[in-house]
Amino acid sequence: MTHKSDYLVIGSGLAGLMFALKVSEYGTVTVVTKSKIDNTNTSYAQGGIATVRKVNDSYESHIKDTLIAGDGICNEDVVRTVVTEGPEMIKDLIEIGAKFDKKEDGTYDLGKEGGHSENRIFHHKDNTGFEIQRALTESVRNHKNITVLENYYAVDLITQHHLGYTIIRDKSDIECYGAYVLNPETEKVETFISKITYMATGGLGNIYDITTNPQVATGDGIAMAYRAKAFIDSMEFVQFHPTALYNKNERPSFLITEALRGFGAILRDKNGNAFMINYDERKDLAPRDIVARAIDTEMKKSGDEFVYLDATHLDAEKLKSHFPNIYKKCLSLDIDITKDYIPVAPAAHYLVGGIKVDKNGRSSIKRLYAAGECSSTGLHGANRLASNSLLEALVYADKAFEDSKNRLSEIELNENIPDWHDDGATYPEEMILITQSFKELQQIMTYYVGIVRSDLRLERALNRLEIIYNETKKLYDSSKVSRQICELRNAVNISYLIIKMAKNRKESRGLHYTVDYPEKGKIL
Repeated sequence: MTHKSDYLVIGSGLAGLMFALKVSEYGTVTVVTKSKIDNTNTSYAQGGIATVRKVNDSYESHIKDTLIAGDGICNEDVVRTVVTEGPEMIKDLIEIGAKFDKKEDGTYDLGKEGGHSENRIFHHKDNTGFEIQRALTESVRNHKNITVLENYYAVDLITQHHLGYTIIRDKSDIECYGAYVLNPETEKVETFISKITYMATGGLGNIYDITTNPQVATGDGIAMAYRAKAFIDSMEFVQFHPTALYNKNERPSFLITEALRGFGAILRDKNGNAFMINYDERKDLAPRDIVARAIDTEMKKSGDEFVYLDATHLDAEKLKSHFPNIYKKCLSLDIDITKDYIPVAPAAHYLVGGIKVDKNGRSSIKRLYAAGECSSTGLHGANRLASNSLLEALVYADKAFEDSKNRLSEIELNENIPDWHDDGATYPEEMILITQSFKELQQIMTYYVGIVRSDLRLERALNRLEIIYNETKKLYDSSKVSRQICELRNAVNISYLIIKMAKNRKESRGLHYTVDYPEKGKIL
């Protein structure tokens, strides 16, 4: 079966749905998403959106904070663009129906997070992402030009390769004509052709043992683009959120937002000693890479699997009012955050790298755009500043919209696309083999490619991964397509990219720290 639309959007978080809403005034839009429309990384974002609003704040201050966090390799032009265009993008969200907290005088109650020099975080209690997702989902569902297909799994992008041509990554003539997508009801792969394909598939937290990401985050879009020969960038920079609630039995890990430290909470060791002063003059509000490594060091010194976050000295009623979900969640585990320390540990949280895009969100493949966590714009450099990710998604969804709408009339649908063929393929007899391989991969990435790395660990990870790759390729080539085998295939591709780029970076910078090269190298 073949589906046709002007725009094919893969992913349904902030980047995907905001783009879909904007382009829907210019053409037909199909949104395919591998789970429910609201099961996204956006929904799990607690903190908020960093945007200059207050009189005593400035664009230059936000730009400076972003550049410092990025540790020397941000694209300053991109930083300036995203920061200065942010306020207008917030207005777009508010017009759609997203609600942000206000003070009694009617002004916005802006929060402060690690690495920020001013209060500039727009938020909705402690579940900002959930509120944004709600507003976007309602708007998309009510739009006549947008078709949403839930639980449809994108398998591969369609390029000249599927027409029998050889394509090379370094060539600039690759074109994307749409995607092959698995229909969950028929279990058949269907053909989706479009004038413009837009990737917004989010991150990859689930290639690690401990993550704040939902289980859908397996790097699918990046892996698809990589196999289609797009340029992929900065994959070595995986951000571990310093403070996920420690609970061995829970996946994904519950995020304890950075805003709680911005509110005054303090990290302590098991003896109650505040330790961040030993690592950075900004103490608990240092950038995430510094805080995560500090916690990792403290855990290794003590042999414990967590440290503590202390909010007991803060006003109890204000604490419960500002962080109702954290309060409720912790209370369900017999932790009263107004009286008890919160056990926390770092968890895989955000990918800085991804599909390399230009200032308009264009990838190196013609007719393929990308935005949000699956893209690499140059904004974050070597480390993302807190609450800059939703901002980036907003700005680049708009950039891609403005650029693509002007090109739509010039592009023809390529209807000469062959159907997906899996003649002779069968379903795997033992799905447990896929499950076990995925668990092995998660352990490899957690133990060898985590917060602290070394040449030996990375080499060992690559050797172990090669075994899983060969097993997975053999299984994929002989099997009918399923979400499970595709996720494993994508996770293997993504893990390979992280390891290779980490091996190539012979320095420590931002989120990439290696004991063999503990200092920064020169920026060429």
